[in-house]
Amino acid sequence: MHRPQPSLPARAARMALIGGLVAVPLAACSPAVDVTPAKDAANPACAPMMVALPDAIGDSKLRKTNSQATAAWGDPSLVILRCGVNVPGPTTDRCVTVNGVDWVIKEGDPVWTLTTYGREPATEILMDPDKISSATVLADLSAAAAKVPAVRNCVGQEELQNLPKSQ
Repeated sequence: MHRPQPSLPARAARMALIGGLVAVPLAACSPAVDVTPAKDAANPACAPMMVALPDAIGDSKLRKTNSQATAAWGDPSLVILRCGVNVPGPTTDRCVTVNGVDWVIKEGDPVWTLTTYGREPATEILMDPDKISSATVLADLSAAAAKVPAVRNCVGQEELQNLPKSQ
């Protein structure tokens, strides 16, 4: 017995319905990550960095967040990023340079805070080094962070030793 094939529009409508039914449960599994925006999150200088963020850091995939100039990777979130945080001033905290971007590192227990130095607005990353490598995080995010131009750089111990002596 030969059954007539449904018309192309009918097949398309059926496929859309099936696709919609499959997407609803998937969307319900990964709600937006609740991230408090930084004070200067609306700064237009954050935009070039936000669009340059990687789709993944290591094995952790980028997720949607519920606030401007923020990002999160992993489920549960292993890395949280906020653009528009307070610009750090001179500090004795450790500063590292990764791919041309300076980062001030504050080691907490368990969460570390990594903040761009010399870029306005500043970007902050929150991460647990026991769950993801800080080297991986900084290597994967430095290209995007570099979209905010540097206006100053970290100064190391060796530069301080070469300062002129006071009279």
